[in-house]
Amino acid sequence: MTQNAYGLSRRTAIGAIGAAMLVPRAGRAAGLRTLSGSAFGTTWRLSLPEHVDQTPIEGAIDALFRRVDEVFSPWRTDSVLSHFNTQSAGTACRNVELAAVTRSALDIAGQSDGAFDPTVGPLVARWGFGPIHHGGAPDWRGLSSDTDEVRKSHDDLTLDLCGIAKGWALDRAADLVEAHGIRDFLFELGGEFAARGRHPDARPWRIAVEIPPTIAQSQPVLRLPSGAAVATSGTWTQSYRHADNFYSHIIDPGTRMPISGALRSVTVVSETATLADGWATALCAAGAEAGPDLAQSIGLPALFEIETETGLRGVETARMGEFLL
Repeated sequence: MTQNAYGLSRRTAIGAIGAAMLVPRAGRAAGLRTLSGSAFGTTWRLSLPEHVDQTPIEGAIDALFRRVDEVFSPWRTDSVLSHFNTQSAGTACRNVELAAVTRSALDIAGQSDGAFDPTVGPLVARWGFGPIHHGGAPDWRGLSSDTDEVRKSHDDLTLDLCGIAKGWALDRAADLVEAHGIRDFLFELGGEFAARGRHPDARPWRIAVEIPPTIAQSQPVLRLPSGAAVATSGTWTQSYRHADNFYSHIIDPGTRMPISGALRSVTVVSETATLADGWATALCAAGAEAGPDLAQSIGLPALFEIETETGLRGVETARMGEFLL
């Protein structure tokens, strides 16, 4: 692990998936055409070469994000996920998409020793950040998933995939753009990024990532090779103070309380946005002490942003330095 003065934060924190609404609008920079809109209570932005005809993909992106919302939204009582949460133990919820993301979530839960817990929804709601108000204590080992179905071991277990589903949606969006024959683009969804090909200037895509507004430091910049994905989980975007105490939307499943301490965010670079999203959540929940050791042990490029009296201190793991400009 190495330390530097950089710290990264996602512009929009991991949010609960709300009703999807796509409102594209075209913009243009030198050599680039940009489409943007809203989905899942946040925004998306697609940057691609200006000569590319983007018209055929607008409706496809709309349909994709609406489908993701129908499956994964904990805010919708008619979503597949919400139906699963009201089912009895042992009853199979058959849905290929829900099963796939649940398997990824359980893999990360196992590797992180429960720092990532897809059953933590009731605790998130207890602290004022989520809609899953029913359900018992978190127990990710009570979930099982195979090719096309998800089951739970007891009735009051609930599933919350907000810490990973947005990354999965971004992966599917990138696949969709590629399926339309577009090879060079940068897709951003709620502050998570998926890069393909190169910028029209024949260089890797670059992203500037915001830091907490209370910190007077310049934004760091990442360069992303084709196929890279980036996600950040942070404490400063969705939080509140009460009676001099700070409460974040990131819950430590071990203590069953919002994480505390000086850790402000964790940024992860991976080959898929699903993994980047899930691991950013897991490492943030693991904290400033255990998180870097965990990331280093599995060779995961990550940057931990820690607030000190003099500003932000960045702790890098694995090959994170390769992506920082």
